[in-house]
Amino acid sequence: MLSQAPTLADFGHDTWWVIIIKVLAAFVFGVVMTLLGVWFERRMIGWMQVRPGPNRAGPFGLLQTLADGLKMAFKEDLRPRGSDRLVFLIAPCISAVCALTALAVIPFGPIVSIFGERTPLQVTDVPVAVLVLLAVSALSVYGVVLGGWASGSPYPLLGGLRASAQMISYEVTMGLAVVTVFMLAGSMSTSEIVAAQASNPELSIGGATLAVPGWYVLLLLPTFVIFAISAVGETNRLPFDLPEAESELVAGFMTEYSSLKFALFMLSEYIHMVVASAVITTLFLAGWRAPWPVSVWDGANQGWWPLLWFMGKVVLVMFVFVWLRATLPRLRYDQFMRLGWKVLIPLALGWVLVLGGTRVAQVSDLSRSEQLWLGGAVAAVLLLAVLFWPARRQPSRPSPAEQVAARPPGSFPLPPLDLQVPPSPQARRAVAAKRTAASGRSEAEPAVKRPLEGRAGTDPEGGEQDG
Repeated sequence: MLSQAPTLADFGHDTWWVIIIKVLAAFVFGVVMTLLGVWFERRMIGWMQVRPGPNRAGPFGLLQTLADGLKMAFKEDLRPRGSDRLVFLIAPCISAVCALTALAVIPFGPIVSIFGERTPLQVTDVPVAVLVLLAVSALSVYGVVLGGWASGSPYPLLGGLRASAQMISYEVTMGLAVVTVFMLAGSMSTSEIVAAQASNPELSIGGATLAVPGWYVLLLLPTFVIFAISAVGETNRLPFDLPEAESELVAGFMTEYSSLKFALFMLSEYIHMVVASAVITTLFLAGWRAPWPVSVWDGANQGWWPLLWFMGKVVLVMFVFVWLRATLPRLRYDQFMRLGWKVLIPLALGWVLVLGGTRVAQVSDLSRSEQLWLGGAVAAVLLLAVLFWPARRQPSRPSPAEQVAARPPGSFPLPPLDLQVPPSPQARRAVAAKRTAASGRSEAEPAVKRPLEGRAGTDPEGGEQDG
């Protein structure tokens, strides 16, 4: 019995109780994976930092997240006096609901039997399912922006503005990255993208036909790297958690929230991480299909076994998210925006052009000389881009002596520019002593007068003493 992979024609025929079961299953999956994700992250970071992590509440500390949730539920729910009551209340709900909605188009497995009814292990699917994922992830940032604005405080507002700029930057990169997936799969449906990764496509290079593995993480490795980095930025995870940078914004957009509202904001971040892991698994890791060598077994992609392979891949991607948080420091905001606009977007656009030219060469059945001309043109454009890419020119910095000389006479001492420390009074006295010795004067006489001059608040050069 072969694996029965669902197609678009298999959706829309379920009875009402099967739809309710699948919707509840997707909701429970998101909530349970979020609770376990918090525990998983704390345990993994503890293991990486050579400490135990949570190990008191329940076996292996599994009930620690539940205990934290109960603790936050019984905390006092505060609301700032100048906040917008309605928007302040619904903002956390927007973030959590949008994150859970994305699970509706994620394929968890093939066609299975639920109480005698054969149905795909997926809530629904549409011809533009990947665009639905991008739209839902873009809408979720409104919860962050509205939460920061409705708080009536400058720090949450600044965190919300950072989140909006972050969404614009990395949503464009994610959209360009998935274009290559559409080109290779020939569809925007998530179930058909998973089905397209089941076979081994044939790639023609120089007249020779090569069979390559079907997983897009191998076929589209640059796309996978770009999409993974963009997903980390989209989910506000380290090193890209600029909207809630505690060292700068006092927890950012969540500063004025407490009790269950704060818990919703915190858990929505982990829901986004689970959803991003599921999307990466679907687009690049063949979704619910068994990895090699398990795929050699005939029953690996049948029944409920694919749900196990899907869960294992999701946990693996989540481990990478946790690994990044435990090892990388937070980027500065200018570095973060520069990475999105000046690095990732040009790379994604260039990769789309390269793959598009390759597909055109394959479909048009060009001769070998024409393929060489096309490849040479692409290589020439890339070489020119590398050679003439505008380099980062460092502005000329004034020397410390020039900074000191540029101060108006009698002005209060200002901090040096660009953290350049000017010469200390002791160093200036040493320079003056050398000049005096060179002019033939004795060093004993200024040595007696310098302490008195220092107490009077002046230095040997006649200017005011710093500090």
